[in-house]
Amino acid sequence: MVEEFEEILGCPLGGRRPYLFSGFYPSLAKISKIVQISAQELDHRKQVENGMVGIPRKCLEAKARILASRGEWAPFIDILALLIFGGVLFPNVDGLVDLAAIDAFLAYHDHKESPVVAMLADLYDTFNRRCEKSSMRIVFCTLALYVWLVSHLFHQEVRHACPLESQRSCTEKGGVNSD
Repeated sequence: MVEEFEEILGCPLGGRRPYLFSGFYPSLAKISKIVQISAQELDHRKQVENGMVGIPRKCLEAKARILASRGEWAPFIDILALLIFGGVLFPNVDGLVDLAAIDAFLAYHDHKESPVVAMLADLYDTFNRRCEKSSMRIVFCTLALYVWLVSHLFHQEVRHACPLESQRSCTEKGGVNSD
């Protein structure tokens, strides 16, 4: 499944680490360096909608227009990529680029971590939420998704031909290296 996502996005893992949320959102100072808007202005403009904290898309679009008019293409491209992460790859709230999407972008931008696994997990979560709203559950592929996630997120010394064997070795002591 990840291979299909990689191909669609043109973003192969190719030895790159997958992006995994660390549990901490990026600071406004760190975001400020990328979007070239002061941390104080970002703090003033940030919004909370449906429990999600983020920067309004219009604010980022306005800054991108200013940068384009000045011919400052490197920061313009960074903001454009951030808008794509927040509006296309990880959309949560309309009109808002939330801190989770910004964190995924920064991991890609600064450390070249691949967003493919996070996108697949986000897609599964979205699909699951939609099914819950209609009183249905995703039961038929839960084990397959779990096995797939374990086989792609953890590096094991021994690769088995059958993914279920790899899943079993993850439960054994010393069978997993999360690097």
